[in-house]
Amino acid sequence: MSPPLLGDAQGHYRIHIVGNSGVGKSTVGAQLAEILGVPYISLDALFWKPGWEESSMDEFRQKVETALTAAQNGWVVDGNYINKLGSLLEENETDIIWLDPPLALYLPRLIFRTVRRLLRTGPPCSEGCDERLSQVLFSQESIIWWCLTQHRPARRRETANMARIGLGVGRDVENRKMRRLGGWGRELRAWLADVDRLVKDN
Repeated sequence: MSPPLLGDAQGHYRIHIVGNSGVGKSTVGAQLAEILGVPYISLDALFWKPGWEESSMDEFRQKVETALTAAQNGWVVDGNYINKLGSLLEENETDIIWLDPPLALYLPRLIFRTVRRLLRTGPPCSEGCDERLSQVLFSQESIIWWCLTQHRPARRRETANMARIGLGVGRDVENRKMRRLGGWGRELRAWLADVDRLVKDN
């Protein structure tokens, strides 16, 4: 049975958390970074400028490379952005964590988070990127609409990645570093507890 995190030969962990919008990547990423004592890096915060202005592909990649380089003893990154970063993260990460809870669990949480952002009582996606009612309710760029329409595509994408590099899938063990955490929360809580024990035992 594999440990909760693989890490590298020096005991450093470079972790990429993936999954659909709203599954809890940021929350888990921050918790995990705190347990490991490493920086937490939000790709959303690096990509979006104030007023929802997008970074150029070159600019975004440079920001990510700088953040990764600065975190010499390991890091936790959350977000997808593979179409903009290519293999940058996969070439450097030791572990990939796919958060895959049921839509019925995380959609209400996403709606609650969005309402908090609309009321300015919750932190924005990125500094200076406040949610607007017209954007949330009447736009195809709505995070709620995106969550609903990307649930199945995200699962298909990550299922394909699991077949390629998933732990316990296939025989080429050396190249497998991705694990799926699904269910209604018990599996995730147990895994975080295992990570905490791993750190304390070391």
